[in-house]
Amino acid sequence: MGIFKKLFKQTFIYGLATVLPRMLSFILVPLYTKVMPPGAYGEVTLIFSWFAIFNVILAYGMETAFFRFYNGKFEKEKVVSTSLISLTFTTVLFTVVALFWKEQLALTLDIEFQYIVYVILILALDALAIIPFAYLRANEKPMKYAVVKMMNVGLNLSLNVFFLILLPKIAIANPEGFLSSLYVPNFEISYIFISNLVASGLTLFVMGRLYIKATYIFDKALCYKMLQYGIPVMIAGIAFTINEVFDRILLAKLLPVEIAKIEMGKYSACYKLALFMTLFATAFRLGIEPFFFSHSNTDNPQKSYAQITNYFVVLGSVILLAVVVFADVLKVIFIQDEAYWEAMPVVPIILLASFCLGIYHNLSVWYKVTDKTRYGALISIIGAAITIFINVLLIPKLGYYASAMATLLAYASMMILSYKLGKKYYPIPYNFRKIIFYLGTSIVFSILSFYVFNRNLIAGSLFLLLFLFLVYRMENKTLKMIFISLVKKQN
Repeated sequence: MGIFKKLFKQTFIYGLATVLPRMLSFILVPLYTKVMPPGAYGEVTLIFSWFAIFNVILAYGMETAFFRFYNGKFEKEKVVSTSLISLTFTTVLFTVVALFWKEQLALTLDIEFQYIVYVILILALDALAIIPFAYLRANEKPMKYAVVKMMNVGLNLSLNVFFLILLPKIAIANPEGFLSSLYVPNFEISYIFISNLVASGLTLFVMGRLYIKATYIFDKALCYKMLQYGIPVMIAGIAFTINEVFDRILLAKLLPVEIAKIEMGKYSACYKLALFMTLFATAFRLGIEPFFFSHSNTDNPQKSYAQITNYFVVLGSVILLAVVVFADVLKVIFIQDEAYWEAMPVVPIILLASFCLGIYHNLSVWYKVTDKTRYGALISIIGAAITIFINVLLIPKLGYYASAMATLLAYASMMILSYKLGKKYYPIPYNFRKIIFYLGTSIVFSILSFYVFNRNLIAGSLFLLLFLFLVYRMENKTLKMIFISLVKKQN
């Protein structure tokens, strides 16, 4: 149980680093939907979608490669310095080229020219912070990781509130004051990116100590091996990102111009309610990824991997049903403008899609620890192809409903493919019956609560209580063992 206590401790802290900052940033949803109509929010969403894609490209799999080789046979100092040199070179090159051809870049991405410089600089600052953050995780320093991550989003949030809420009021109350000179009408989108830029800059400054203490020994052979390992991860990451955000880009391209950004804004706002599942899955992944690599050479690691996946499915099933049951409560809190609520029926679909993605991340251990990352890239490419095909085919007919269904089918397909290939190349004794039971029961109860009982809170709460009772009956022995071991450790 010692391994699992350590895992859960790290997962909790990494979860804190992910959940709390993103919960703070979640406050931006009601803020943005309050100060901007769906069309303007759709425009912001489009730009952030491109952010997600370029973040993956600029990292080119180096973060995952860093974990793999940092725990391998190479000297740790060489892994750190080679990674830093490689990412710094490519980031500087990207920044120079992008700034030189910024007009063409803005036109290609369909981003208004006035925002493109913000986009380029934010991408560069975030790319330079990749290895310092990976270094903290590899050295099991989750507390510092958590503090810096929360600082980043806290500052970003504070600046957003200042620029979008407080500054306009100050300008009206005291038009001759110094702060009023900072206010520019109809400048909301620029204020959003200025806030992001300042937060990214301060984060890099705080994390920059690694750049100072690094030895800067560039090992060509090591860099080649890291690229060989990381490029398939990048391809997989691009495919993942296509599944996650490319539907917004396609909505903007394929719907009539007069409604495209309005529909995209509604869809994006309701999509955010799936954040609770995404937060859980991301926090869990951050905790288990270093664990997977550091324990790959222990006796019978497959048994541990199977147990971890079982815990993930149990907790994820509870979260899926809970968010579906309380969806109408959450929409009032986080999406205060009723103009966005039209897209609420996609919420259970997106939640289930995010759950399938989380299960996929757990199942993907087989190709990471066996250095078969090309299979991860292949699986992701298949998922991306499904996403693009369904969106292109059905968006003109079904709008954002097509996007939601495409996301679910893509992630479900990736989950099944990973399981099938894992059975062949790295068999793990998953408790398949239990996984199917929890996942299936949660889905059935969610469908009944949301669609059959029309989101009736009483009926939904009864389904949730029944599901929790079933979980307790099936898992109470394991829960007691974990609780007793934690108590003994405290004493």
